[in-house]
Amino acid sequence: MRRSSRWAEPWRRARAAASDDTGSAALEFIAVGVLMLVPLVYLVIALGAIQGQSLGAEAGARHVARAVATAADEDAATERADAVLRSVVAEYGIDPKRVRVSFTCRPAGGECPAAGATLVVTVSTEVALPLVPPVLGLDRVARVPVEASAAQKVSRFWGSG
Repeated sequence: MRRSSRWAEPWRRARAAASDDTGSAALEFIAVGVLMLVPLVYLVIALGAIQGQSLGAEAGARHVARAVATAADEDAATERADAVLRSVVAEYGIDPKRVRVSFTCRPAGGECPAAGATLVVTVSTEVALPLVPPVLGLDRVARVPVEASAAQKVSRFWGSG
């Protein structure tokens, strides 16, 4: 037995009304994709900047420690450390005004550096997060501190000329 068209007509109208949102899935996908992609791209860029500066601080600490520990005297050590630090700052794009270098020796209490002592060099800097505007001092607040240390045994010929 065949159905009457009178009975099928309301079902057709209901089915047509339910499928009126054709094409909105693509729009929703694009909108949600952009909303999720923009923060993800920013996160990758920010982490890349922090990682680059971290590598620069680590390279600076390691090379300065090596340059000072293998120098013959204090004047040569200062000259070599300054040259190495300038090179690392330029290579890694670190802000030279924000770089801090500290030296300590082990065993403590004596002259630093001293022949046979272990020299510990610490390089610290701050990484500015990308795309932060200088409005209301946000550029000064949106910084990530980075610090690296390196230890090097000082030459037993230190200070012998």
